[in-house]
Amino acid sequence: MKKFDLKRIEKVEIRNIWEHEGSEFTPWLAKEENIELLGSAIGIDLVVEAQEKDVGPFRADILCKDEGTGNWVLIENQLEKTDHKHLGQLLTYATGLNAVTIIWVAAKFNEEHRATLDWLNKITGEEYNFFGIQIEVLKIGESMAPKFDIVSKPNNWSKKVSTAAQKIDTENLSETKIKQLAFWEKLILKIKEKDESPLTIRKPRPQHWHTFASGVSGIGVHAVVNARENRLVAELYIVDDKSIFDSLEKDKDSVEKDFGEKLNWEPLPHRTASRIKLAKENSFFDNEDKWDEYVEWLIEKLEKFYFVFNKRLKNLE
Repeated sequence: MKKFDLKRIEKVEIRNIWEHEGSEFTPWLAKEENIELLGSAIGIDLVVEAQEKDVGPFRADILCKDEGTGNWVLIENQLEKTDHKHLGQLLTYATGLNAVTIIWVAAKFNEEHRATLDWLNKITGEEYNFFGIQIEVLKIGESMAPKFDIVSKPNNWSKKVSTAAQKIDTENLSETKIKQLAFWEKLILKIKEKDESPLTIRKPRPQHWHTFASGVSGIGVHAVVNARENRLVAELYIVDDKSIFDSLEKDKDSVEKDFGEKLNWEPLPHRTASRIKLAKENSFFDNEDKWDEYVEWLIEKLEKFYFVFNKRLKNLE
């Protein structure tokens, strides 16, 4: 009979892992690998757009996009038992947005708050979704891992997720959308074939852009196909913090030296976002014989954007 060295599972006090919600837990959860864990638990592909985002008079801990629907997802964190204050904030967020999913992450849920989320899911339309997620940390030997348990979710959520996924896969797409999807699938396949790449693999969508993580929440490395102007674009896209763009621009000469090319620095003064980009002109998207060349160019430039900016962005953090 084989002998196994079985370990006991122990529950770790959350405050022993993260002492502060804002400065420790929220940045941890906003990291791509951790937000993916949360998204997997509820069946949503989450992409972090910003942390500490203003929503009316309050600030949401984490603002995400649901990649499947494009709708906003707001995450509110509590490292203790749920309270009325946070419930009030969630209701304020819901009234301020037309379509939103709200995720309340807490160490423990009061029964009255769980019941309130169930009631909200019952009385609101399909454009509003409320989740109660209880987080705990489990220790096995010397290893520890987070565990997300759903204590409240929208009615028939599993069916709704399945229906939405089926719609995305089977809906009638225009010829342009079909070509865009095929192009991004080709790009993703080429990245997978590489021995090593910093570019994260995300499911391609039938749209004119595709996003990759920069390693810092609220900032993405984007690939864009502009068929109207016959242009490919690789860029660093800063969602909602002009100070980051300003700090990077002060280091412009050093950045462009490391990159090996001149870049376009666009502060976008009339928008909350800003970007730094490189374009390949005379790139005719309809010419599929050129797609291999376009894919190679994009991968090379996207990886440069990641390597040149990743360390600088983390230093700014």
